[in-house]
Amino acid sequence: MTEDLVPSLGRWRLWEQFALRGPGFPAEGVLRLAPAGLAAAADKFTAADPLDGARWQDFAHLFADAAVETAHTLQDIARTPSFREAVAWQNRPVLTSGIAPFLRWRPGVDNRSSMPRQREELVAHYWQRFCVKNDTIGFFGPVGWGRWDQDTPGVTVDPGSGLIADSSVYWASWGIDALAKTLDADPALREWIAPRRIPFVALEGDRVRVPGRRPVTVEPEAAAVLAHCDGVRPARAIAAALPGTDVTAVLADLVARRWVVWRLEVPAGTHPDRALRAWLDTVGDPLPRHRALEALDRLEAGRARVAAARSEDALVEAMAALERDFTELTETAAVREKSASTAPCRALVYSDTRRSATARLGPAVLDALEPLRLLMDSAGWLTARLAETVTAEARRVHADLAAGGPVDLAAFWFACLPVLHGVARTAASDLQADFAARWRRVLAVPEDARRVVVRSADIAAAVREEFGTTCGGWTAARYLSPDVMIAADGADAVARGDFTLVLGELHLAANTLGASLFTHQHPDIAELFRLTDRDHPGPRLLPLLPKEHRSRLSVRVRHALVRPEDHQVALADFTADPARPRAVRSADATVVERGGDLLVRLPDGSLFPAVDVFSHVLTTLAMDLFQPLPPADHTPRVTVDRLVVARETWRVPAADAAFADDKDEARRFVRARHWSADLGLPRYVFVVSPTESRPFYVDFDSPVYVTILAKALRRLARNDPEATVTFTEMLPSPEQTWLTDDEGRRYTSELRFVAFDTEPAP
Repeated sequence: MTEDLVPSLGRWRLWEQFALRGPGFPAEGVLRLAPAGLAAAADKFTAADPLDGARWQDFAHLFADAAVETAHTLQDIARTPSFREAVAWQNRPVLTSGIAPFLRWRPGVDNRSSMPRQREELVAHYWQRFCVKNDTIGFFGPVGWGRWDQDTPGVTVDPGSGLIADSSVYWASWGIDALAKTLDADPALREWIAPRRIPFVALEGDRVRVPGRRPVTVEPEAAAVLAHCDGVRPARAIAAALPGTDVTAVLADLVARRWVVWRLEVPAGTHPDRALRAWLDTVGDPLPRHRALEALDRLEAGRARVAAARSEDALVEAMAALERDFTELTETAAVREKSASTAPCRALVYSDTRRSATARLGPAVLDALEPLRLLMDSAGWLTARLAETVTAEARRVHADLAAGGPVDLAAFWFACLPVLHGVARTAASDLQADFAARWRRVLAVPEDARRVVVRSADIAAAVREEFGTTCGGWTAARYLSPDVMIAADGADAVARGDFTLVLGELHLAANTLGASLFTHQHPDIAELFRLTDRDHPGPRLLPLLPKEHRSRLSVRVRHALVRPEDHQVALADFTADPARPRAVRSADATVVERGGDLLVRLPDGSLFPAVDVFSHVLTTLAMDLFQPLPPADHTPRVTVDRLVVARETWRVPAADAAFADDKDEARRFVRARHWSADLGLPRYVFVVSPTESRPFYVDFDSPVYVTILAKALRRLARNDPEATVTFTEMLPSPEQTWLTDDEGRRYTSELRFVAFDTEPAP
């Protein structure tokens, strides 16, 4: 019988559970787009050789034949039902506008005009994401799980049965919100909707206070109605409690003053449809309740048909039908336009999936992770310094406010906004530069080095001297979530000790496995709550966040490990269920100073560090600060013991890539290989460009991926001639994979760990 490890790296205790992230298509898929022998033939031409003459014509014919072969391969990929289904989830119209005409085309040497080539690139672009990007969405990016195990020699994989163990289709919150808005317009439902006071509006007797404004004295009827606006009592109940008061008229005035919200709102959560149904069940009038339930049932039936679809055609038909029903019911577009202001989840529904394969890691992998301790200690320094800066400014804000009497949290929060969006941002930028400078001293990276290898024992003292053992600074900052990849030729190689670990990202100040997209794909969510209880034996103070935000916040990434004992405080947006016992408005809490510490005192007397109300803002500022190596034209691969902590990276002006402008595919391919060789780029890289929405994979042995790169470089150079593009070595490469399915196919992967800082808080 195996025994699970309770692993730790110094003061950082790792969760026994970890997520196993990987795509839904085997890694070898992208290698199908690199024609055998073509790269070697191209490399017979030096940069000085004229790309013409008989020898060049022979290569051009070879290239043309390979291009036709690649086009056929891409058509085979595009015909695959699972590929088409994945595209349907990502961008269904592309199936009609791009994939269908591409499949009708008959590739030949003489008919590869511009439009067919664009469609080739379209398929190849989706294909690289489905094969080598460790995204987490749907069956083409399923969430797997694993755990530490004392008896595992390296890593073991239980492939399970098939690729997928379980899958669910969820509503995007905006879709249910649109239905709620439609129902809200029904006058018969109006009296059943509970008005609620805006979180930052304070009521003291007959005086109303709003941050930044003078207090207003209101009529007794208005004060009485406002006192009853708790988001729980419907308007009809308020009217019954206040006979003789025209509650409807008073509410209209309070709404006009922006002190009260009186509309049907669905609390934020993974299942907004269930929350809406629960509210409809409270409506006592059967006719409007039944009308509303019929609308919801119609949409729910459509979602169920989407979830039950077992083919691309059935999925497309079900999605289209759901969108038609939605538009008919809500008079709202069923897909949100993509723009800078659009949050994630543009479609009505999305799918999240649990992988069949599970993994176990043993002590050998934990030992190889030991250098991660030094990095996490330094990350604790980063978040602690950021918190110190914000706290010092917040104390000054509080002192100014306290001179006029007791300070409520709402007034404190609004007064601190200039700090959070000014001083804190400047401090974060300065800290990032200071952080990199300290690591530069620790690592002493030689100029022009491509490989730097150090021993953790040799730098541990320097890390302690530069970063100390400072704690994280706010409660959420006690968490770090590292992404680690194992570069090995199969699980057996790991067991033999023939492997290297590669740090992907180190997510600061967040337990990212608490996000809904992970938590709700775990086979036993109670286990994740037990691990949370161990980290936090007492309640936490958690600020309520907006439902979504255009940059990073959506229902999929919303933190789901919120326990009944945790307090939630609404600063500006009340997105929790108003009936939740421990959901508090900011105007009803106060900020006090005790022994030099700023604390938030809740109505029940509970005290929490005031810095915790800034946690989301601070985490957002901190998440991109971890960069041990400062940006440069070239940074080397840095390995500490057996852990690669930084992959080799190049930053190149897009305008310098002259090959990108060559219109002849064969010449562009050869020149791209000369260009990449001059820079020292490896065969496989990931590319980040300001004009592209996400990093993309390039294989310099593959003409189609070279073409995709060339187009990205041209777009960037046109937009900004001074702009740079970043190349990072792909490590592990497609051949260095160990995660398998039940048919033995290999997949790229990364392990998402959770680390908790056990150092006592100061």
